[in-house]
Amino acid sequence: MCRCRYDHGLLCALVVTMSKPVFKKLPAPCMAYVMPLLLSIIMSCIVSLISTLKSTGFADFELRLWCGAWFLSWVVAYPVLLLILPLVRKLSSFIVESPTGH
Repeated sequence: MCRCRYDHGLLCALVVTMSKPVFKKLPAPCMAYVMPLLLSIIMSCIVSLISTLKSTGFADFELRLWCGAWFLSWVVAYPVLLLILPLVRKLSSFIVESPTGH
């Protein structure tokens, strides 16, 4: 008998499998580097795709061009995010009320 709330079968097996950790998590202080890393990868990927499509058009789009543009964008985006994130947090605190209300 399955121990999950879903119907028996593939979905239940998938839910049970996904609930197990795939790898050991990094310690909490790594969040300061992992979050900007993921954000820079996603944002530079989207922005470089839009920029490449705008300059080449759909008909002449080449994956190689986009990958080159993405990599260059990411190499710039990640260190920039690491540098400006403290400033952005400070500026945001002037606009958004803190959770404690101070």
